[in-house]
Amino acid sequence: MKIVDFVCTPVALKRRRLAFGLPLLAGGAAYLQGMPAARAGAGDKAPIVTHYRTKTIDGIKIFYREAGPADAPTVLLLHGFPTSSHMFRNLIPELADRYHVIAPDYPGYGQSDMPDRAKFSYTFDRFAELVDGLLDQLAVKRYAMYVMDYGAPVGWRLALKNPDQITALIVQNGNAYDEGLKEFWDPIKAYWSDHSEAHRKALYVLVAPETTKFQYTDGVSDLSRIAPDNWIQDQALLDRPGNAEIQMDLFYDYRTNLPLYPAVQAYFRKHQPPTLIVWGKNDKIFPADGAYPYKRDLPAVEFHLIDTGHFALEDKADEMVPLIRDFLGRKVPA
Repeated sequence: MKIVDFVCTPVALKRRRLAFGLPLLAGGAAYLQGMPAARAGAGDKAPIVTHYRTKTIDGIKIFYREAGPADAPTVLLLHGFPTSSHMFRNLIPELADRYHVIAPDYPGYGQSDMPDRAKFSYTFDRFAELVDGLLDQLAVKRYAMYVMDYGAPVGWRLALKNPDQITALIVQNGNAYDEGLKEFWDPIKAYWSDHSEAHRKALYVLVAPETTKFQYTDGVSDLSRIAPDNWIQDQALLDRPGNAEIQMDLFYDYRTNLPLYPAVQAYFRKHQPPTLIVWGKNDKIFPADGAYPYKRDLPAVEFHLIDTGHFALEDKADEMVPLIRDFLGRKVPA
């Protein structure tokens, strides 16, 4: 067989490259068309960056998480017991594309200072003063507020002091009515009645590892959705020398919240802040009995009971985040 020499002229070489490249381009386009939308558009949206910062307020270092555009409407996230701003770690990126999000730790919680209780009053009044001071330092004048557990009495104090600064409320297992304090609170109420050492000691079970885990797991149908890191981290902070005594002081001070309830309810009736309730209905600490009364004072409240327990965001964020984003989008447009 005769072998014919093939001479590659520049024109022929270009044609060969084009003929070879067209199938690859077509194949690449087909691949991109078949990609999931999230992957194909991954470059369209920059990842959310959360900053971890500290401000000194009245000599106390207050740690806070901050994300989102500084000129966007602010959303303040107020955590509960026994956790910290860590409870909002997954929510923050879901809001910070549209909002300026701030989530502080109270003294004795998370990464904030834990001053000696002999020199610092661990009270909800003091917590509210320090959060208010943080907002002043950050030049935040108006904000929506997400309150949960201990975050509710802190937030209510802020709202009563400056009601016109609150643009909206998101309430997750945060109490403002006597109906919300059921059997779980009986040992704490006994301590309120006499401030005795015996009743104080009876409350140490509330800072024990089994109780910390219980707060995350009770009322949850799918435990594989709950990260064990939650109760491990919280317990490590509770176990710091002196922290249990701080928690006992706060259990006692919680009694000061009940006399505020009429004023808080009057604030609801007068100002009618746009309000979203996303409440874990299986919670034994703040049961759904405390959610329904909001309807008395806030007729336009958007009311959702979520099939989970105390820390609803841990396993039901996929249900809660769309509700929260939709609510804020309508009531606090970015």
